[in-house]
Amino acid sequence: MSSTTPTPPQATLTERRKAETRMEIARAAAGLFVRHGLRATRAEDIAQAAGIAPRTFYRYFATKEEAVAPLYAAGAQRWVEAVRAAPADASALRALEHGVRHTLTPGVGVSASSWEWVRTLLRLAEANPSLRRVWAEVCQASERTLGEVLAERGIGTVASQGGDNVAAAEPRFTAAVASAAVRTALEGWAEGDGPVEGPGSPAELALRNLGALRDFPWEA
Repeated sequence: MSSTTPTPPQATLTERRKAETRMEIARAAAGLFVRHGLRATRAEDIAQAAGIAPRTFYRYFATKEEAVAPLYAAGAQRWVEAVRAAPADASALRALEHGVRHTLTPGVGVSASSWEWVRTLLRLAEANPSLRRVWAEVCQASERTLGEVLAERGIGTVASQGGDNVAAAEPRFTAAVASAAVRTALEGWAEGDGPVEGPGSPAELALRNLGALRDFPWEA
C-alpha cells in the first residue's frame, strides 16, 4: 500500500485558482507598466485593473514590481519544458536549440504582438533595480530547473573512452552556461529595436550564442 497521501481535490482547485489570480494580476501589472511606465503605476492601480481589492493584491505580492514575476516565470518555464520535450536521442546542444526554437519563435512560444510587451518589460527591468531583482530571481530559479532537466537527460555524466574517463560539465554548470546564452540574447535584443523574427530576433540571437559554444563540453 502506498504511504503517499493523495492531495485533496479541493486543495488542488484552490491552488489552481490562486495561480490563476496571480497570473491575472501579473497581466494587469504588465499592461499598466507598458502603457504608463513603472514609476507612474501604483499597486492600487494594478489591483483596480485586475478587479481586486488592494488588500487582496498584497496577499499575493509584496510590491508592484513582484507582480510581473509570474509572467517572467511563465516564459522561463516554457523554455525549460521545451528542452525537456526535445527528442530523447537529441544531443544536449540540439535539445537546447529545440528549446529556443519552441520558445522564442513568435507564434510558437509567445505571439508576435506580445513580443513588444516582452521588450518593454525587459527594458524596465534593466532600468529599475527592484524589477531587475525580480527578473534575476526568476532566471536563477529557471536555471536550477534546467539543471534538473539536463540531469534527467543524462547530461553531466562520465563516460569511459579507451580506458579514460571523459566527463561532461556538471548539469548545474551546463544549465548556467545555456541560460546565460539565452538570457543575454533576450536582454541584448530588448536594448535595441531588432525584429521579433529573422536576423537579429531573440531566437536568432540565442541560437547564435549557443552556436558559439559548440566546443563547450555539453556531454561526455
